[in-house]
Amino acid sequence: MPDFIEHFEPLAASYDVLLCDVWGVIHNGVAAFAPACDALLRFRQKGGTAILITNAPRPGASVARILDRLAVPRDAYNAIASAGDATRGIVEDRRGQSIFHLGPERDKPIFAGLDVTFAPPETADYVVCSGLFDDTVETPASYRDMLAAMRGRALFMVCANPDIVVERGDALVYCAGALADAYAALGGEVLYCGKPYAPIYQTALATAKAARGAAVPLERVLAIGDSVRTDLKGAAALGLDSIFVTSAVHAEDYGDRNTPDLDALDATFAAAGVTPIAVTNALKW
Repeated sequence: MPDFIEHFEPLAASYDVLLCDVWGVIHNGVAAFAPACDALLRFRQKGGTAILITNAPRPGASVARILDRLAVPRDAYNAIASAGDATRGIVEDRRGQSIFHLGPERDKPIFAGLDVTFAPPETADYVVCSGLFDDTVETPASYRDMLAAMRGRALFMVCANPDIVVERGDALVYCAGALADAYAALGGEVLYCGKPYAPIYQTALATAKAARGAAVPLERVLAIGDSVRTDLKGAAALGLDSIFVTSAVHAEDYGDRNTPDLDALDATFAAAGVTPIAVTNALKW
């Protein structure tokens, strides 16, 4: 069983780079977590490099503006590696093909500056899924017929956010990953951009290298996140240490988020085949 820690400071000196999840670790979609932002800032002040690694289906610059509105200080991090940036690369590689954008209007910045043509699912060449049209009322079941029709055309899907759910305040809302998994279950072909898949980590490590002026050994890189499926499995695949932050994303698996059932946590990690070096209620120095 990993150690349960109250503070990050005792571990900080063992690492040069943090790959820190965003939603659920440094904010909840409504407001920033001040202690988490402070921990990142203190890590940077001691010479560390903090890269935010997020499955947000938007370019990193757009994510930064959202963080500004949530009062996440820019000096708490060096740079952002987003699933949106990875998705943009895929769209650029498929220039000339029409896209059905499955997702809300707020995600349209993912296509900004790209030469793209939008089309309905009946005629599009492929799909970019960034989420539900209205995640306040819809669920994946709302898309059963649409996904079946897309599968009937054998449409290729790019998933711009592999998260299944995230917290928004005290509620859980579905993300693009839930729709992509439902489509894959129908036999549809899906390319996931973001955690736990390697491309976003490669981007994040390259960003850290640029920030520090030299590559960092993987044993000096620590991933921090609140999702076993994305954060911990992605880190484990690259051989990175990780810290698990308890949150409502997995609350039903291990009891109360503030006093989690450690045996249930251990069972969750064992089932996923991952072992973080530590577990904490919240990131704080």
